[in-house]
Amino acid sequence: MKKTMFWSEKRRAYLLLVFPAVLIYWAVMAFPTIFSFVLSLTDYNGGPIFVRQAFSFVGFTNYLRMFQDKFFWISLKNNVFIMGISVFGQIPLGFLFAYVLHRKLVKFGDFVQTIVYLPSVISTIVIGRLWQLFFSPYGPLVTFMQKFKPGWYFSLANDPQLAIIPVLFVILWMYTGTYLIIFLANLQKIDPALIEAARIDGATEWQVLTKVILPALSGVIVTASILAISGSLKSFDLIYALTAGNPARRTSVLALYMYDYAFKHSPKYGLANAIAVVMVLLSLVLIGVVKITEGKFGGKE
Repeated sequence: MKKTMFWSEKRRAYLLLVFPAVLIYWAVMAFPTIFSFVLSLTDYNGGPIFVRQAFSFVGFTNYLRMFQDKFFWISLKNNVFIMGISVFGQIPLGFLFAYVLHRKLVKFGDFVQTIVYLPSVISTIVIGRLWQLFFSPYGPLVTFMQKFKPGWYFSLANDPQLAIIPVLFVILWMYTGTYLIIFLANLQKIDPALIEAARIDGATEWQVLTKVILPALSGVIVTASILAISGSLKSFDLIYALTAGNPARRTSVLALYMYDYAFKHSPKYGLANAIAVVMVLLSLVLIGVVKITEGKFGGKE
């Protein structure tokens, strides 16, 4: 009897402690996600949202309309480019810088670390405006290049097919420092005795890197990949400040594409929520792929 009362009290205490967190999660995460999916099945365009007469259910019409829009595929393609530069650019570069600093292969390591990480702590809007001015027809880049080649201008920013390249460069430059800090912190957690033992056994620097360090960081690499994927799918503020999706909406991404339908001109909240649902599903699928890949080929920390 006393044991039953003990477990009952323990259960009540557990529920009491967990309930606030669960309530907050449902209020700010689960409910908005479910409600967004419900709105994506309607033609809601504004007005009182909880009045039945304000909208009608249209099924998957918004999804069909989205998939038939060429700008959706342009935005998705740009998100894929950003994801690629994040996973295969920022993460390898961040690890490379971290490894070089950890092994003390360069002088003034603290200065290098600060310079690489600094863009990550500057406001994204400020970064976007600075690079917009840098690439502008009267900016420092054009002024400098015209000293050597009169009449030269920065054509990439105005070319609809190539305008995404400067955006990718800025994204690579801005966020590499974040992964530098992540990898540097975890490199310092690896037992130096493991590396020393490998060297005593005759392992080369490359063998130490591939057989000891990378397997030990497999979990960190997965975490970094998840951060890169989720960050690339919600890219908005930097691109909005840098190009606003121009020229001809060729630098638009899914978040900016959704913003246009939700808050510009005549709002179409049903379509905007359909785009949001697709973004969530893409994130879940890609994160699942990363986890499966790590489980098959990655080492264990």
